[in-house]
Amino acid sequence: MRLAPFVAFVAVVFCAAVPAGAQAVRPYNPSIDVVDYDLTIDLPDTGSIIRGRAVLTIKRTAPTDTLVLDLLDLGVDRVTVDGNAARFRRDPERVIVPLPKGRTNMKVAVEYSGAVTDGLIVRTDSAGRWTGFGDNWPNRGRHWIPGIDHPSDKATVTWTVRGPSERTVVANGRLVSRRAYTAAGKARTETKWRETRPIPVYLMVIAAAPLTMFDLGDTSCGLAELQRCVAQSVYTAPEQARLMPGPFSRAGEMVQLFSRLVGPFPYEKLSHLQSSTRFGGMENASAIFYSDNGVRRGSLGEGTVAHEIAHQWFGDAVTEREWPHVWLSEGFATYFAALWTRAARGDSAFRREMADIRRRILDDSASVTRRPVIDTIETSLLALLNRNSYEKGGFVLHMLRTEIGERAFFDGIRAYYAKHKHGTALTDDLRAEMERASGKQLGWFFDQWLRRPGYPSVQVEWAYDATTREVKVTVSQGARFGAFQMPIAIAVIDSTGVAQRVRLALPDTDGATTTARTPSATAPASVVVDPDVVALANISVVRR
Repeated sequence: MRLAPFVAFVAVVFCAAVPAGAQAVRPYNPSIDVVDYDLTIDLPDTGSIIRGRAVLTIKRTAPTDTLVLDLLDLGVDRVTVDGNAARFRRDPERVIVPLPKGRTNMKVAVEYSGAVTDGLIVRTDSAGRWTGFGDNWPNRGRHWIPGIDHPSDKATVTWTVRGPSERTVVANGRLVSRRAYTAAGKARTETKWRETRPIPVYLMVIAAAPLTMFDLGDTSCGLAELQRCVAQSVYTAPEQARLMPGPFSRAGEMVQLFSRLVGPFPYEKLSHLQSSTRFGGMENASAIFYSDNGVRRGSLGEGTVAHEIAHQWFGDAVTEREWPHVWLSEGFATYFAALWTRAARGDSAFRREMADIRRRILDDSASVTRRPVIDTIETSLLALLNRNSYEKGGFVLHMLRTEIGERAFFDGIRAYYAKHKHGTALTDDLRAEMERASGKQLGWFFDQWLRRPGYPSVQVEWAYDATTREVKVTVSQGARFGAFQMPIAIAVIDSTGVAQRVRLALPDTDGATTTARTPSATAPASVVVDPDVVALANISVVRR
């Protein structure tokens, strides 16, 4: 997802709106695997009361006699197991269903109803039109979908949505059918969508609103996993349609770039929707939601579109198994959006973007300086959406690419993706593939940058010796976060603009200094530290 501006403010509003139970961090529990969700939702003409039926195909993978489903707010009318009425217990946060002995695979159906307060965002837009949009991250799907609301549990999903005919319904996957019917004298439509690739509950969404489609056509032909081309479209409020494709004009090129760098596009289609989401963008698999205000005000930028598209591979197809590893989603999307900048606008624009990402890391005092990227202490899921998970995670990938080289880096990315697509992964899974691709042991790199807070403070002193016609460069590290092992490049630029480069390897030894000398016929015009913007460090330069 792409955070809206003023992250701290959004966090306060978000946390205040979500009940404490919905914020609980539950670890991976592999005893039950939900293989498929078949979800039927009846939407109201007005108001927020829905009726739903969720049929879960489950597999018992370890000894357990109980299925525990997350569900808040709504009342449960009936539960069946393999078609037979089942006893169940309801508490404020869960539906507990005893399971029959001796069965591995079962179908559990839950019939429920009530007024939705979150997860499915029901509101009227500025024109007074009823709209409903799923907005489940991180674990708010439990407000309207009975399920295992954890990123480790991925399943395929079918959506059957019934509502007034003036609403367009879009959901994950491919459109299966659309059927008009009449109920109580009113025109209604049943729309069915099917996602055949497993995704976590937080990505399972519907959009139901008066939406107008702008067809982007078939894109990235020959680069799709499930069909020849990736069909893309944009859905907006009717009054915004004339402004399209707007920021989506290069969405086809983005999918093409990421498909070539990582692997074929993993889903049946890709829709971009103006919606009610609490974030600037939300990467729902095959149906990306963007902030209504961002579309209306024209503030939605190409960078957000690239970020959300990159998530289709990282976060969606390969999902972090545990929440502390959310950088595998957000850090990847941040960096691949920057790689889109490089492809679209060149190396200079890419370096500027990486410099801006680094500046935001160095300016942060709330998370980067206090917690590591892989934060196993934080209990508020929203608080994990910070400079660590986004900017620092993205910059770590940038440094890793420098550390092992371009070819090994992308070989490792492709191998990691291919091994874990449509499944889940942890950081050590990425490290293993990078080690295989590079032939290097990288435990020190991952521990240093992802399991320690902060960043190095690098002091560079240089002086010109006219007698020996040399430039002497001395580099040391400050003690604030300890010493980091890292390379640092220095460019000595003469009066004609010609640069000589020196690359120093800084040890992770407190108090150590590293010195280099480079010949120069005259005093240099300037000395530039880290000219390619590949070092995450607070750098100061002094001439002696």
